[in-house]
Amino acid sequence: MKITYNGHEINVEKGTVIKDALKKEIENSDIKDIIAVRLNNSIESLNAPILEDGEIEFINREDKDGRIIYIRGLLFVMSKAFSEVYPKALLTVNYQVSNAMFGTIDNMKVTKEMIEKVKLKMQEIINKDLPIVKIMMTQEEAEKFYAKEETLRGRLQTSIDKDKVSLYFCEEYYNYFYGTMPISTGFAKIFDLVTYRDGFLVKYPSLAEPNILKPNIDTSLKLVSAMNEYDQINKLMKINTVYRLNKKIKEPNGSKELILISEALHEKKIAEIVEKIKERKDVRMVLIAGPTSSGKTTFAGKLGMSLKISGIKPVTISVDNYFVERKDNPKDEHGNYDFECIEALDLDLFNSQLIDLLAGKEVKLPTFNFTTGKKEYKGNTLRLGKDEILVIEGIHGLNDKLTSLIPRENKFKIYISDLTVLNIDYYNRISTTDTRLIRRIVRDYKFRNYSAEHTLKMWYSVNRGEQKYIFPYQEEADCMFNSSIVYELAVLKQYAMPLLQEIPRTCREYSEARRLITLLKYFEDMDSNLIPNNSLLREFIGGSIFES
Repeated sequence: MKITYNGHEINVEKGTVIKDALKKEIENSDIKDIIAVRLNNSIESLNAPILEDGEIEFINREDKDGRIIYIRGLLFVMSKAFSEVYPKALLTVNYQVSNAMFGTIDNMKVTKEMIEKVKLKMQEIINKDLPIVKIMMTQEEAEKFYAKEETLRGRLQTSIDKDKVSLYFCEEYYNYFYGTMPISTGFAKIFDLVTYRDGFLVKYPSLAEPNILKPNIDTSLKLVSAMNEYDQINKLMKINTVYRLNKKIKEPNGSKELILISEALHEKKIAEIVEKIKERKDVRMVLIAGPTSSGKTTFAGKLGMSLKISGIKPVTISVDNYFVERKDNPKDEHGNYDFECIEALDLDLFNSQLIDLLAGKEVKLPTFNFTTGKKEYKGNTLRLGKDEILVIEGIHGLNDKLTSLIPRENKFKIYISDLTVLNIDYYNRISTTDTRLIRRIVRDYKFRNYSAEHTLKMWYSVNRGEQKYIFPYQEEADCMFNSSIVYELAVLKQYAMPLLQEIPRTCREYSEARRLITLLKYFEDMDSNLIPNNSLLREFIGGSIFES
């Protein structure tokens, strides 16, 4: 087979595993700590056989995909260590907390002594550099295996339509992990294991600083509380894993019950937010911010209805009409206009008009002409009544610089995001970013006619903006709204799968598309016709009563 690496063509025998075929190239590569490869835009293990000609690229934890593999391998090592030190422990990897995974033990109290013992065992396993091998079982073999290995509590693999079930094996330890795994335990050069709340954190480096483990972690207490609340609700409903969700969907009227519970939960949380606003007698404006595909439009509409029921009239102002003149707009490092930075907004005009509105004065509202790059005044005016409150939604809503001249007591800040807490199983979580990405793929195609390839190409830039302008301010919020819906991927699946399947292997985004397809295949289909027209999910699949 002919393999191209760094512009050089290498002849290798068909079927040779990558680490052996490219041993010299790996040893001489400038890329350190290689954890996997990208072969013809497909993410492959270093143990994968080369079966076709193609181009290969080495990846490590500095690469987004490499970091995912690093974290997955670290969780495997952690679970193996627990199985040796506390073999009866029923582990659950709950959700991500900054650059760490939060885990709990259902049947034991987590102590510092326990975590220290497991950490030492993890380091021992890492130092031995033990091979991690992927093995295949038949459905029948897997069912017998899972019935015997109670601490794994895995059933999803045996319930989906697959001839073979894959498991990873190291010494005497087996477990299932979704996706490519490191080929041995020696990869985990940087990690920590510490107690946290009623569980523990498996810590790892950030993507921005892949070679450093910060001693203190931003535990984002409000965000963690919001995720923990939904995690507890899912556990009470016994739908905290995809396997359990699928079982519920297959029950008579199971889908209807899931929808009714999810909608009731959202309505309850919005009502609680309105009560908090009413308690703060000095609040004159509500500021809403959150990352893309959080459902801000529907949330703002529902919040507005709930405020009206409480005797408060919401009045919206679009921040998009307050851009500076195009000639004054800052540029990024590439010389392009940066429309996302807060300096792209005319903060002086915005704040002065807010002050006038809160003082009961009438203001002339601008309309920004995106073609000419200038503000225009078309006779639109606004005066705020005594029973009215401003509602402002935008990426900078939680940044006090946006409303710097307005006293803090006059502002109520809300952070909204799809904080997914549903897990594939007890060891494999579903990323909140993945859920938002799938929402975005479906919405972009439905309302903007963008292909999945287009959405995936721009996703890195979108994430970069969120990391810079939204996430650093999330703890400034007075409250958080979790827009996740426990069954949403079962509905979004039917819309997203055909779009992702269109992405050819020649495209750089192919590996990401295949990863998302594999994730969606775990979900039972759910009838989208059952979704009510005021559901937040309608913002992405269409048919929302809040569509303008």
